[in-house]
Amino acid sequence: MSQTFTYDVFSSLDGYASTSEHWGGYWGKQGPELLARRLAIYSEPCLLILGAATYRLFAHFLATEPPDSEVFDPWVSAMLSQPMLVISTSLHEPLDLPNARLERGDATEVVARLREESSVPLRSHGSIRMNRALLNAGLVDIVQLTVFPALTGASGSDRIFAEVGDFDLELLDARLLDSRTQELSYRPTPHP
Repeated sequence: MSQTFTYDVFSSLDGYASTSEHWGGYWGKQGPELLARRLAIYSEPCLLILGAATYRLFAHFLATEPPDSEVFDPWVSAMLSQPMLVISTSLHEPLDLPNARLERGDATEVVARLREESSVPLRSHGSIRMNRALLNAGLVDIVQLTVFPALTGASGSDRIFAEVGDFDLELLDARLLDSRTQELSYRPTPHP
């Protein structure tokens, strides 16, 4: 039985995954409903798939942020407690994150194999470049986009869907969290 692969990503309203300016995590817009929803998502068993850049970012934050930082929100701890596979040709073991193991190879080949072999759903948070390739290869079953109410046209970086082909999106679920943040889940289908 093939497992689903969910591309889970945070975005400003104008489609950026991060900013070059200091807005703070969640663009300063986190609230109790968002944090509870994230904890519920990552309390369910999954295999977390990360690319090298996102792995390095997580490892850096965990090593350098103070204990009261939002980096240690309960949902992040739940996410990092899941079994984790980091797909990279540049990293070397041992990895610094708990439950992380390294897989060398092409992400599309690794994820195609894991979809057939895994006993739990696959989920990736962030990992923009890797997930663009997986989306273009038809390996993403669900795009879960959490849209924060911020425009970052002057400071935004990492356009989420740059270099992605044309896709029709079937809305599977829509939630308004804390009366301002939207979580949208879509099934992507290549546009003919």
